[in-house]
Amino acid sequence: MSSFNRRRFLAASAAATAAAASGLPASGRDLGSPATSADAARLPADPRYLSHLRLGLFTWPFNDKPLAWVLDYARELNLQMLEIGTGNDPGAAHCPVDALLADAGRRREYLRQFHDHGLGISAFSCHGNPLDPDTAAARATNDVFLKTLRLAEMMEVPVVVCFSGCPGDDRGGQRPNWVTSLERPEYVALLDWQWRERVIPYWREAAAAARRHGRRVALEFDPGYSVYNVASLLKLRDAVGDNIGCNLDLSNMFAQGVDGPAVIKKLGEAGALFHFHAKDAVLDPENYAINGFLDLTPYTDVLHRSWSYAIVGYGHDTLYWKRIASALKNVGYDYTLSIEHEDPTTEPIVGVRKSAAFLKTIVLE
Repeated sequence: MSSFNRRRFLAASAAATAAAASGLPASGRDLGSPATSADAARLPADPRYLSHLRLGLFTWPFNDKPLAWVLDYARELNLQMLEIGTGNDPGAAHCPVDALLADAGRRREYLRQFHDHGLGISAFSCHGNPLDPDTAAARATNDVFLKTLRLAEMMEVPVVVCFSGCPGDDRGGQRPNWVTSLERPEYVALLDWQWRERVIPYWREAAAAARRHGRRVALEFDPGYSVYNVASLLKLRDAVGDNIGCNLDLSNMFAQGVDGPAVIKKLGEAGALFHFHAKDAVLDPENYAINGFLDLTPYTDVLHRSWSYAIVGYGHDTLYWKRIASALKNVGYDYTLSIEHEDPTTEPIVGVRKSAAFLKTIVLE
């Protein structure tokens, strides 16, 4: 493309982008005016320029507050979406699942509260261990997941967020067993057995259930579960289907040494980025220089841990988070940054407010 044509393309894109932002047609004319030959020649804006990210909140840290309080708080912060727990680890304090499943009127009233506050629901979340070797615990976790799929379809919530789970061993062990080393042949054999006999069979059925309900399932990476990084997610998708994707929470991955924008690019290329948690982690160079990042120091002992959860912007600087925001837009992620507060040094009402204020400075509208 010549420099002249390139400039013309950029000028046309800029005009279309500005018009879209103002709510006017790209040509700047009234909708009732006839089109001209110049209008016909005008090039559309690059769709990346028109995308925008929405700020949201995962509500479980406020399980001690009623939903009405959470809705008012979210509106006060000018948030746009809420991620709601439906049971298992995040609880269901803000979602009476069984009552909503049983009553269309209750569902309409529930959604009306959100709409009245200018809010939508980005996801229903039911993190737990569906592969728990305790069969009763696994069954209970799966029951919540299946109910969540049903409710998400009824209420047109597109994404269900959860963990992949971690099985036990092949000799009847009753506790989850996460393999982190290939040092011994029995470790390799156990990992192969877990995926062949537990992970893939369960998620093949779970993915089929999600397809029946027309929902996408976003698995959150977390050390301790079978899907904990990009490679393990793509392995599972290859086996069970592409309606299984990622709820990307980089806070758990920073301690694995990953680069957030690189992770986003890989997931985006695979079409596997379904939801995003806005949460940070601070890495303590003095502690990880001695003990590395495989750290079992209690979460509350921040002074001695190699890494800790943090308010967004308190672990990685503004430039890094701008790179994350740009990467999300460049791969076409046009959905929610769901703030999840787990900073052990700050109460949620303060931490969420600070995270929201920070994210507003780096999100490109």
